[in-house]
Amino acid sequence: MRRLGKARRARWLVMLLPVLFSAPVVAWELAGNMAVEGRAFFQSPLDSRQYDSDYSVSLEPEFSRTWDEDRQSLVFRPFVRLDGQDDERSHWDIRELQWIYAGDGWEARLGVGKVYWGVTEAVHLVDIINQTDLVENIDGEQKLGQPMAKLSLEKDWGTLDFFLLPGFRERTFPGEEGRLRSHPRVEQELAEYESSARQRHVDYALRWSHYIGEWDMGLAWFQGTGRDPLFRPGLGRKGELVLAPFYEQISQASVDLQATLGEWLWKLEAIYRNGREEDYYAFTGGFEYTRVGIMDTAADLGMIAELVVDERGDRAATAFNHDVFLGLRWTANDAQSLTVLAGAVVDWENGSTLLNLEASRRFGQAYLLSVQLRSWLHIDPEDLQYVLRQDDYLQVELARYF
Repeated sequence: MRRLGKARRARWLVMLLPVLFSAPVVAWELAGNMAVEGRAFFQSPLDSRQYDSDYSVSLEPEFSRTWDEDRQSLVFRPFVRLDGQDDERSHWDIRELQWIYAGDGWEARLGVGKVYWGVTEAVHLVDIINQTDLVENIDGEQKLGQPMAKLSLEKDWGTLDFFLLPGFRERTFPGEEGRLRSHPRVEQELAEYESSARQRHVDYALRWSHYIGEWDMGLAWFQGTGRDPLFRPGLGRKGELVLAPFYEQISQASVDLQATLGEWLWKLEAIYRNGREEDYYAFTGGFEYTRVGIMDTAADLGMIAELVVDERGDRAATAFNHDVFLGLRWTANDAQSLTVLAGAVVDWENGSTLLNLEASRRFGQAYLLSVQLRSWLHIDPEDLQYVLRQDDYLQVELARYF
C-alpha cells in the first residue's frame, strides 16, 4: 500500500482494530501463495538503462476469520514483490483488509478491498473501482487495494451496491530500469490533480446488477477521480524529459451485459464518460463459442471474437480504440487443470498487432505453473504501443499455494 500515506493507513487500521479485538477468540484461517517469476526479452531495449531479463519473488497470504454464527468476518490479504532489476516493481500493497457483516438481505464491508466489474476478455472498460497495478502486468488485470465502505442490498429485482471511496490510489509505473514502460518514462512524483483535495478526494459509485433468464446485466455510475491518468511533459530529477500523470475528475455511466445461450456466450461493455478534456463513449463486445468435448475428448475449445471502439479514435489515451480481438481458449478438463488462451488484438486502421499466449497447469495440489508470451508486430509509429515494439517477452511463474 505504498502510495497511500502513513497517516491514512493508520486511520483505517484504527477503525478496524475494535472489530478485530471485539471478536471472540477464533483461529485464523491461512491461505494464499508464494511465487518465483522470470522474464526474458527477445530484443535489446530502447533505453540502455533497461534490462534484458529479470526475476522476482512474490508473497500473497490471506488471513481470515469468522464469528457471530458466520455473520461477521475479517479478511486480510497483503501482497509483496521483490524484483531483481526494477526498484519501482519492488513494492507492497494491502490488497484487502475488510470487516464484513452479512445481514438479512444486506451486507456491509469496511476497509480496503477489491471489486471487479465486467464481462469481456480483451479490454475491461467498466472496471473502475480499483486502480491498476501496472508494474505487475500491462494487461490491467492486477489491481491495488481501494479504501472503501460498501453497502449491498439484495432484492428480488436485483442487487444494489453503494460505494464510498475515500483515498485515491495512484497508478504504479516501471522505473528507469524497468521494461514495458513509456519513452520518456513516467515520473510519479510529478503527479497532478484537477481536484485541490488531490488523493484525499472522496469518490462514490452505485451499481445495480441482476439476471433475467440467460441474461446477466449491470448498470453503474461513478463520480470522482479518474483511474486512467492523462500525461503531460515534465522534467525529472536529473533534468531529463519525463511524463507527469494528471488525474482529472470524471463521471462515468456504464452497462455490462452477458447472455448464455447454449454454446454461445455474448458479451457487451459500454461507457459514457464526462471529463475535463472531453466527453466520449466507448464499447467492447462480442462472443465466445465453445465446442464441448472436441474430437471425442474431455477438452473444450472456445472461439472468441470481440470488437473495441473508442469514439475518440487516435485521440484516445488508450491504444485500443478501433481494434478487434480474436482468440482461442483450450481447456483440457484434466486433473492438472491445463488451460491455454491464445489471441491477437489487431488495429483495423493501422494494422498494429499484439499477440498474446497464456497457459497454466497445476502440479500436484500445491503448485501452479503459468506461462505468458507477448509480441508486438507491425506497430504503427502513431500507435501508443509503438514504445513497446522491442519488448517482446516470455514470462514464466511457478507459484506454491497453501
